[in-house]
Amino acid sequence: METHIIILQTLSGLAFLVYGTACLCFGGMKAEFERYGLANFRRWVGLLEIFGGLGLWLGFYFPILTLIASAGLTLLMIAGVAVRWRVGDPWIQMMPAAALGAVNLLLFVNVFGKNFAT
Repeated sequence: METHIIILQTLSGLAFLVYGTACLCFGGMKAEFERYGLANFRRWVGLLEIFGGLGLWLGFYFPILTLIASAGLTLLMIAGVAVRWRVGDPWIQMMPAAALGAVNLLLFVNVFGKNFAT
């Protein structure tokens, strides 16, 4: 596995563990989800982010987990950008979700191409 992929996968996993924990535990994220009109989804998003981050890390040993986690996280970040767009947030606030979505799409394509393409 290439060094840049290892670094991206490790950092993305860490980012999602941090964001997911913040989503579950900190009041600022609760206020954000209320602002989005999605307060009922905050816990689900936090859990999905934590599971996705763990899936990326466990994917070093089981590549199928990287494939599943990176696909799910890419979709979650596309939804995150769409929600921020819908509420009228500026582009700078969309950039973390867009960047993490792009990183996870890259991870998905990389793992799929090396392990699962015929």
